Amino acid sequence: MKDELIAGIEAREAVVGIIGLGYVGLPLAREFLKKGFTVLGFDVDDGKIVKISNGESYIKHIGADFLKKYVKEVGTFKATSDFSKLKEVDFIVICVPTPLDEHYNPDLSYVLNSTRDIAKYLHKGHVVVLESTTYPGTTEEEMLPILEDTGLKVGEDFYLGYSPEREDPGNKEFATGNIPKVISAVTDNGLEVLNRLYSQIVSVVPVSSPKVAEACKILENTYRAINIALVNELKVILDRMDIDIWEVIEAAKTKPFGFQPFYPGPGLGGHCIPIDPFYLAWKAKEYDVHTHFIELAGEINNTMPYYVIEKVMKALNVRKQSIVDADILVIGVAYKPDVDDTRESPALKVIDLLIKEGARVTYHDPHIPIMPKTRKYDFKLQSVQLPQIADDYYDAAVIVTDHSDIDYQEVLSKAKIVIDTRNALKQKGVKSDKIWKA
Repeated sequence: MKDELIAGIEAREAVVGIIGLGYVGLPLAREFLKKGFTVLGFDVDDGKIVKISNGESYIKHIGADFLKKYVKEVGTFKATSDFSKLKEVDFIVICVPTPLDEHYNPDLSYVLNSTRDIAKYLHKGHVVVLESTTYPGTTEEEMLPILEDTGLKVGEDFYLGYSPEREDPGNKEFATGNIPKVISAVTDNGLEVLNRLYSQIVSVVPVSSPKVAEACKILENTYRAINIALVNELKVILDRMDIDIWEVIEAAKTKPFGFQPFYPGPGLGGHCIPIDPFYLAWKAKEYDVHTHFIELAGEINNTMPYYVIEKVMKALNVRKQSIVDADILVIGVAYKPDVDDTRESPALKVIDLLIKEGARVTYHDPHIPIMPKTRKYDFKLQSVQLPQIADDYYDAAVIVTDHSDIDYQEVLSKAKIVIDTRNALKQKGVKSDKIWKA
């Protein structure tokens, strides 16, 4: 089985199936397609299937030209919502969401439902790989029993592995094809096959077990979450002291060793950093370990949207105005600059809190023309066009995401006060006594 799979990889006869055609699955498909593989994508969202089939992209940094080439011209990329076609592929890569529930507990429903779908069609020679972020033990403790309930045995009839995604949407320096990839498998022969597969598209970093690879991903993002929490807390403290946290960080980062800059903000966003530490904290309880440090960092980061609202209310109060019935413009709703991705964006929480306080909220984001519905929010808002807005129309503007293509001087002209959570105005050289930092 192993030799046949490796031969199929080398001859480009192996078919790669990818479950989940979002911000992880679609870039991964692109890399396999570029290296001559045939890819069959699976998704429960029929809208994505239709767009891919028509050669249309729904992710900004995945161009339509790429889809048209491999869907229409080369013909090596197809997408379907028919999971019975899993029988037709050799490798099955799972790239589905792993969110938190309302109590901040891991929600593995997407992973486990995908695993059950795979189990229905699992056959000898299949290779299954999970790429979704999760807690250590998921691959072997949650997925493996489901797959072996079919009567097939891992290492003999099929292979199972874990290789954490490292996507960073909008990063112009690092993309899927040049980010080293950690790989692991339940068995040594499975690792050999995965090593051969992934090394066709990227440099690989084999580790001894799926638990090590799962913990590696958690470490990468917990490291960032904790350091961001540190500067967020320092921001609050230094603000009381009338000290600019951004100026402090700029000075500190001139130290050539022992310091890496992290920056404060209105909260955490994206598919990893706000979520991953809680996966580890939840799993640690199984071993009677309470993750004080990690949970404290999560608590600090989760309070940042509330801190922003307090700043908005204080700034309005100085003008003898209530937040109730105030017209407030939120600048940027994507979770990071220059992307069209709102997953876990702190802007969503900020908007929700503003509405609950009685404000009338609109937003401007050149990358998000229509606010998408999420698991938590459905605002039914559309991005306003700044040139069409009268000067000083808004009682306040709140800069949440500092896109590079926004005219911040124009933002300043449209609002009586501007609450800047990203130090965007100072970086652009915009000065005014209307500016508040949060």
